[in-house]
Amino acid sequence: MSVEVLTLLMFLILMASITMGHPLAVTLAAVATIFGLIDNGFDFPGLLGLFAYNTWGIFLNYTLVAIPLFIFMAQILDRSKVSEGLFEALYIVLGGLRGGLGMAVIVVSTVFAATTGIVGASVVAMGLMAGPALLKRGYDKSLSAGIICSSGTLGILIPPSIMLVVYGGLTGQKETSVGNLFAAAILPGLLLSGMYLLYVGVRCYLNPKVGPPIPAADRTATVLEKFTMTMKNFVPPFGLILTVMGTILAGIATPTEAAALGCLGALILALVTRKLDWNVITEASISTARTTAMIMALFIGGKFFSVVFLSMGGGDVVADVLLGMDVSPYVVFFIMMAVVFFMGMFIDWAAILLVVVPIFTPIAMDLNFNPLWFAMMVCINLQTSFLTPPFGYSLFYFKGVAPPGYTMGDVYRGIIPFVAIQVVALVALVMFPEIITYLPDIFFGR
Repeated sequence: MSVEVLTLLMFLILMASITMGHPLAVTLAAVATIFGLIDNGFDFPGLLGLFAYNTWGIFLNYTLVAIPLFIFMAQILDRSKVSEGLFEALYIVLGGLRGGLGMAVIVVSTVFAATTGIVGASVVAMGLMAGPALLKRGYDKSLSAGIICSSGTLGILIPPSIMLVVYGGLTGQKETSVGNLFAAAILPGLLLSGMYLLYVGVRCYLNPKVGPPIPAADRTATVLEKFTMTMKNFVPPFGLILTVMGTILAGIATPTEAAALGCLGALILALVTRKLDWNVITEASISTARTTAMIMALFIGGKFFSVVFLSMGGGDVVADVLLGMDVSPYVVFFIMMAVVFFMGMFIDWAAILLVVVPIFTPIAMDLNFNPLWFAMMVCINLQTSFLTPPFGYSLFYFKGVAPPGYTMGDVYRGIIPFVAIQVVALVALVMFPEIITYLPDIFFGR
């Protein structure tokens, strides 16, 4: 059987298995085992040795230690209810504007994203807090669902992002180190947040019925009271952001060391807000262990899949097809982005990274694309995977905690403009790559 046929069959069987609902980690490993045996003449001991060698290499990767640390920090912050106080403050400060309450959700989600890095925590927290409030204040249900789902996904992009840690651990290159990825993601994350704010503000200004201001009776606080309330709830999480990101960007600590500092800061923050007790620590530790185990299982399955795929020549087949096209490098780039976008409709972001990064990164290098810029374009593109049907995780996170007034139709309609905004942002980053590379150049040099 030719390499071309094996390559096509490997991808088709992988997609079919995932669509049928089989666990991702098991599916990746199983498909790799089947095609690895076909490729090496059913030499099972040889394939087992390949699996053991690459699995051991994963667990020797020091960068990946940051994953459970960042997850634990997010779990502690989620239980310390840091975002609730900030939402209540911005509810009063911005509520008088058309669309102000929706914009408050975006601001809080942006801050929350910079302290957690986990989409599920952000979407669920904002769904519980803002979902009923937006419904009560007469906001359009589709717009409300779109705001919560899209702004909640910022946690997968804005540092400290688990996705960026995984990407850095996968490549092992200096250009795409976790520190560089964190620095590169800041401005694109803020760009997306700003575009969401602009869209909500303009839409609600033109049509106040979809996002009316809160009644004057609820806006009795003075300017000084608003300022004090905002600072009281904004400074603690912002201080934690500075602790984590500042030490990385200043070169004082590695991402793993900064993650440990973040855990300590989250525990102190929970202690100050009187939310820290043994139950909180226990629940956070159990959730951290479960999430970390899931990610590492995906890592093992995905790494095995990519190793088998590349060893049997699948990577060369894909490279020959894409590089053999007599077109502009940017046409090849957009084809790769389209593949990532399509896969995001069906597959979890971690599995996509583990499959496409080893295949697409060498092609991007052959086309002379900046590796850091290309990495960020993949990561920003993957953010859409949380919003695109049929398997957009953010949509189901929100629907699981939303009040009865929200239907799945409202959720699907609501995310369409925000997915379009993400696509526009990708185009803007192609036109102005300096948005990605500026901060890494400043902090780490060219």
